[in-house]
Amino acid sequence: MEPGDGGHPPDATSARILICDDMESIRSLLRLNLELEGYQVDEATTGQEALDILCGEAAPPDLVTLDALMPGVDGWETVHTIRHTPRLAGLPIVMVTASVQNVDRERAVRAGVDAFVAKPFDPQRLLAIIAQLLDVRRSGGERGATLESSE
Repeated sequence: MEPGDGGHPPDATSARILICDDMESIRSLLRLNLELEGYQVDEATTGQEALDILCGEAAPPDLVTLDALMPGVDGWETVHTIRHTPRLAGLPIVMVTASVQNVDRERAVRAGVDAFVAKPFDPQRLLAIIAQLLDVRRSGGERGATLESSE
């Protein structure tokens, strides 16, 4: 898959994505790949910072990627808050994490995560998952079916 092949040519998307991960290398990798697809990208290094961004903006991003394990407010707490905040409850969430035991995947499903992607991940596969979730959201479809990636 080449840049722009994720279903959204770089000049055609206005989707904003919030990346939340405490590792700069992961944020940089995600930012690079998302920007090559034409997405606008915001970054947060903790769950609390992500929640401040999400709750402080009139128009929240269209999708958020979250690491599960971060200092302070972790990804699990962040998902819980998002799902219990009415204006954010439908926000697509992709958990990108090294916590990949079956119990973690089950917890993600119960928490309301839309997709679970294991680190290390294939950037093109992650872009395809993000494009699919954004397509569902744009078409007015309801969130609910959790996608799983087994990278």
